[in-house]
Amino acid sequence: MSTPLTPQATHARRGHLLTIWTPEDKAFWAREGSAIANVNLWISIPALFLAFAVWQMWSVVAVNLPNLGFKYNSNQLFWLAALPALSGATLRIFYSFMVPVFGGRRWTALSTASLLLPTIGVGLAVQNPSTPYSTMLILALLCGLGGGNFSSSMSNISFFFPKERKGSALGLNAGLGNLGVSSVQFLAPLVISLGILGPWAGSPQLAQLTGQHSAPAQIWAQNAAFIWVPFIIIVSMIAWVGMHDIADAKASFREQAVIFRRKHNWIMSFLYLGTFGSYIGFSAGFPLLIKYLYPDIRPLQYAWLGPLVGALVRPVGGWLSDKLGGARVTFWTFGWMMIGVLGVMASLPGPQSPGSFTGFLLAFLFLFFLTGIGNGSTFAMIPVIFTTQAKRRLPDPGQAAQAESEGAKESAAVLGFSAAIGAYGGFFIPKSFGTSFDLTGTPYAALASFIAFYAISVGITWWYYARRRAEVPC
Repeated sequence: MSTPLTPQATHARRGHLLTIWTPEDKAFWAREGSAIANVNLWISIPALFLAFAVWQMWSVVAVNLPNLGFKYNSNQLFWLAALPALSGATLRIFYSFMVPVFGGRRWTALSTASLLLPTIGVGLAVQNPSTPYSTMLILALLCGLGGGNFSSSMSNISFFFPKERKGSALGLNAGLGNLGVSSVQFLAPLVISLGILGPWAGSPQLAQLTGQHSAPAQIWAQNAAFIWVPFIIIVSMIAWVGMHDIADAKASFREQAVIFRRKHNWIMSFLYLGTFGSYIGFSAGFPLLIKYLYPDIRPLQYAWLGPLVGALVRPVGGWLSDKLGGARVTFWTFGWMMIGVLGVMASLPGPQSPGSFTGFLLAFLFLFFLTGIGNGSTFAMIPVIFTTQAKRRLPDPGQAAQAESEGAKESAAVLGFSAAIGAYGGFFIPKSFGTSFDLTGTPYAALASFIAFYAISVGITWWYYARRRAEVPC
């Protein structure tokens, strides 16, 4: 026998606007909340997938430019791989606050459609080796539009789910969305080798893909960008038609800006810089790192494996945190990441050793695995922390609903803002590799700095969240 709808529930939806949204109400959640939330989640995931693919497109394009006749040195190539992260991280700061201002449906559709700018631009530019480096820099910055989408996407999805399901929902959204990183690195060698998009995509180019003495191969480098165009158009339309805006999630920038006065916003942003910053930074720098350390290896044959592993285990990090506590999972993740970096350092080639590519690859896959777990666990911590803080500020039982509302809004803003700070790792990590190569000829200095950062993160996680009398156990 079905539960009769209350008069209030019958008016819960006005077109795409949800005028009543109470996911913590178990009856509401079972009756209609779960179905609506999951529709929005499963439209959000492919939109975020495309955003990550476009954001990390330069990790593939930069590797192929020398083969196409572009005369760029190693530092210039690392700049091109790093700049999308710099612009994406900066855009995330603004995107963090857009969903409560414009609505999740509108913003998801429009921000996804904006990805047409860099994809079409890059597809045109790579066909001409005389394209100025300054133009390439601008296009790399425009790819940051994909990076910005993550903050608004995570903020939006956080409003739809009850507290006990947020970790898993956010883990799915981010984890499956993160697959865009490995997909662009896996698909690029396939799509550029075939003229699958027809004559409208442009003529093929001759490229030196292997050793200097091998014959040039015919490729369509523009396909690495153009392949995403039809999917961007389709998903933008689906988001506009199928997603929802939540009336109660409306908030001005001024209301959301309260998070800048919250100490734990800055702490969690620092920790997320260590987890997601490592994931996206390693993803951007990994192909070029292989290219310069192991010149006999084709980078794109292996580079996609790391981002794939990190993306697939991110939901596991959220799930583990829901079961064991996010702080505990995050604490151990940072500890093992230090060991992972030591494994990378032990496998590097040097004056007396050719190094071990197998060891290098396995150590990096271990690091990617850990970043995926940490991405899920840090984001699972944020709703718990800010809901707990809101309840402490409003302890009266009569203020419980207000505390939940404030905690949800602050959590959403912090999820977006910490995602912005974390994304700067996508700039600093590949740039630190490039600088380390320029100054010392090896990546050792950059890797040593990562170990120091992870050690600090272990201490911060333990002190504020994981120890017995922590300020906010979670």
